[in-house]
Parts: sequence; C-alpha cells; structure tokens
Amino acid sequence: MNNIFSASSQIGLASTFSDLVNTDFKGEINALCWYRNLDGDFNEIVGQLRIKENITEVYPEDLIALQLSDKGNIARNIILNDLELLTDFGASPSLNLLKCYERDDEFDFISTDVYSFHVDRSPIATDTFLCTYHGSASDIISNSEAEQKILIPEIRAKLKELHNGPSEEFEIFLKENYFDLHYQVHANVEPTNLGVGHLWRLAVDHPKQQVLPCIHRAPLENEGEYRLLLIC
Repeated sequence: MNNIFSASSQIGLASTFSDLVNTDFKGEINALCWYRNLDGDFNEIVGQLRIKENITEVYPEDLIALQLSDKGNIARNIILNDLELLTDFGASPSLNLLKCYERDDEFDFISTDVYSFHVDRSPIATDTFLCTYHGSASDIISNSEAEQKILIPEIRAKLKELHNGPSEEFEIFLKENYFDLHYQVHANVEPTNLGVGHLWRLAVDHPKQQVLPCIHRAPLENEGEYRLLLIC
C-alpha cells in the first residue's frame, strides 16, 4: 500500500485516525495520510445528491435521507463516521458536492484560484484535512519542487506595477491579495496525487507551525463527473 507515496519524503503514513491527528509534522514531512481502501458505493451517493450550484454543501441529514443499497449504505456510514471523528476532534468538516471551483483569470501572469499550486494560511494553529470519496483527487508537491511566484523576477515586476504604491507597503499588498500563497512548479516535477478514500492532514502556514506548509492544488474535474470531498 505504501508504494504510491513512499517515493515522497514529505509524506508520513498513519494507520488510524488517532495516529493521523496526533503525529507531529517534522523535517520535510508536512503531509500525513491515513491510507484506506474503502468499501461501499460512493457513486450511488453522488448520483442521488442534487447539486444546487457549483459547490453544494451536503449535511448529515441529507445523507441520512437517501434510500441506498447495502453498498451505498456502507459508503454513507463511512462518511458520517469521518464527519463525527473530525467534529469530535474539534475540527469543522464540510462535505461538498463539487462541479467546479471559481476560476481566477483576472491576470494572465498569476492566478490565485485553488487550481494553482498554493498553501493554506491561518492566524491560529490548525491543519487542513481532506478526503476525496468520488471523482478527481488533489495533488501535492514538496517545497523543494516549487518556487513562490512572487519571487520570480518577471512576475514580481508585474506585481509591483499592479501595486503602484509605496514600496514599504508592497509586501502587505502581496499578502492581502494572497499572491504570496501561490507557487510555480519546477520543470519535470511529477506531483503526488492524493488518491480516493484516503484521509489527509496537510500542514498550514501559521505562527506556531514547525514545518513548511504543504503545497497543493485542486484537480481539474473529469467531464460530467462530480467530486465528493470532505474538507476542513
């Protein structure tokens, strides 16, 4: 089971939920995976849910109301259990049925949407948890495989033109507009796909973090296929 992720020195493996939440990030490890081969028919759940907009939050009562086969019921119980585990841990998980995220195409030289490789930032000590139950899964890369876009000279020059203000306020401008969170991947880098069914914990940029934040991106969705994603 470890072959998929063992080539990446940034990934630690957990065998239980307790391991996932209690293992400290250290060194290069800024992503932890509770690797699971889930049983159940998650496609049946997706087929019965109704998407209201590009992102529709699905609540436990929505899942409970579905009339499912035995396989569908197994999948539902897995999702409900994951939601309960994370809630009891103190997180605020959200289950989303996704058609697509909003695109940022305002500038042709830099993007700040979730399809761009980026890190998450928080003012408090927290982590990002996510699990894809159905559809395309996110990618991660190690921090040595990318460069902050704001440090690339040609991009930085264009951002300074865009800022058009006092130089001492430039760094504030970059943070306020989230430009500093986005990364350019080096040539010939093969991202690690997070796969379906595994519950991940990714390091976030916050004042107490002991490791570099995990660089990740949302996947391009498959045509005509919704994603079912737990995230918090």
